[in-house]
Amino acid sequence: MASALETTDHETIRKWAEQRGGHPAQVKGTGGLLRIDFGEPEESLEQIGWEHFFEVFDQSKVKFLYDPERNSRFNKFVRDDGSKR
Repeated sequence: MASALETTDHETIRKWAEQRGGHPAQVKGTGGLLRIDFGEPEESLEQIGWEHFFEVFDQSKVKFLYDPERNSRFNKFVRDDGSKR
């Protein structure tokens, strides 16, 4: 894996996910624990629209950590400590 990158840019996140066949989701029963789901939907996740995904994303004050390598699906949501990247 190349060095992971962080972003809060909606378009970057959306493009990264869609290029890898991912769609926005949240963990059922959590009220907004976000995930990117790939392929067949996982039973523990519910698919949501990008608009709702980014509303929750912004309210949660998190960053999207991801591997920019084309074949990598590594991603994680991390608490935003306030530093700019």
